[in-house]
Amino acid sequence: QVHLVESGGGLVQAGDSLRLSCAASGRTFSTYAMGWFRQAPGKEREFVAGITWSGGIIYYADSVQGRSTISRDTAKNTVYLQMNSLKPEDTAVYYCAATIFRIYYSGGGYTNPSRYNTWGQGTQVTVSS
Repeated sequence: QVHLVESGGGLVQAGDSLRLSCAASGRTFSTYAMGWFRQAPGKEREFVAGITWSGGIIYYADSVQGRSTISRDTAKNTVYLQMNSLKPEDTAVYYCAATIFRIYYSGGGYTNPSRYNTWGQGTQVTVSS
């Protein structure tokens, strides 16, 4: 019922910046929060950042804290991830995800991919050294 489409990925050099976008459509009224995850070859899918749709609660992974900003545009039903000072270790497929579950609190499981019920197709970010 909820459809998510990521965009904004690409090939960049270390130190560059990217802004990823996630556009939501369909029955989005029940969505509680949106999150960004990434998955590198041979690695588990990991949480990057997340934001609640109505409450404005934000979380970041330690690996991107201080150089990334998650934001939303409610009029456009779009969530953004601004990433600065990109490193080769940031290379991965980046996915946006939506959850109907009220999980954005300490111990709520917001970093767990299984707590998100809708996923986009992903956008590739490649950072060269």
